This record gives sequence, C-alpha cells and structure tokens, in this order.
Amino acid sequence: MLMPRLFGDVFDDWFDGFDRDMNQMMKPLYGKHAKDVMKTDVQERDGNYEVDIDLPGFKKDEVNIRLENGYLTVTASKGLDKDEKGDEKSGYIRRERWSGSCSRSFYVGDGVKSEDVKARMEDGILHLTLPKEEQKVLPKADTILIEG
Repeated sequence: MLMPRLFGDVFDDWFDGFDRDMNQMMKPLYGKHAKDVMKTDVQERDGNYEVDIDLPGFKKDEVNIRLENGYLTVTASKGLDKDEKGDEKSGYIRRERWSGSCSRSFYVGDGVKSEDVKARMEDGILHLTLPKEEQKVLPKADTILIEG
C-alpha cells in the first residue's frame, strides 16, 4: 500500500523548506531543472496502483527499479561522455545537458513481490503497475480488569 499523508498540512512549511534545501543540493547535477526531475502521479485503479514517473531524456536501460524491504525504489542515471580536448574542436557553443542520477522511493508493503510489478517506458514516462496490498486487520483490543 502506498502510505497516505498522515499529518495534513501540519508539516507543510517544514517540508517546503526541506524541498528547497534538497533542490539547492541537487542544483550542481540538474541545474535550474532540479525541481522537474521525477515528477510522479499515483492513481488507484482496479485493485492496483498505477504510477507514472516523468523521466525525460532517459532511456529504459538508464533506469533501475528495485523492490526491497517493502520499498520500491526507482533510480535513473545518465552519463555524458565528455572529452575535454575534443570540446574546442566539437563546435559546441553551449552544453546544458547534465550527467548524474536521481532516485525516488515508495513504501508499497511487504506483501508485494517483484514479479507482481509491471513496468514499461514510453515517451520519457515510466509506467508502473503494482498490486494494492490488502490492509492487515489488527486484532480487536480486549480490556483486562485489574483486581485488588
């Protein structure tokens, strides 16, 4: 199961500051486009979760999906061959493409198995389909009387 937001807007200010700090740390790798990396939509449909992750410029062999301890982690890595000596002769006036990696994790539950997760890459969007884990029913609490 994907974990719902538990605390409403209580921590929004704190997380906004955290996001700003993370974006500042990511800027050396991603430049002004740091905030656009790995935007994700999650939709519940037919007993499954449909997850769409924007990965513009990545090919499917540059994306790794791992399921471990109930967490689904998507990592995308891109490297650019950079020949320092060839740059002067290459004719480039400006190069803005970057190299580096980005990652995003989702808690999906311990009952989800890797063979249950379906993935496809199309037009720079990673489409994932995974089963919705059944909610575990906790046993009803019984009250015990204290004698004496």
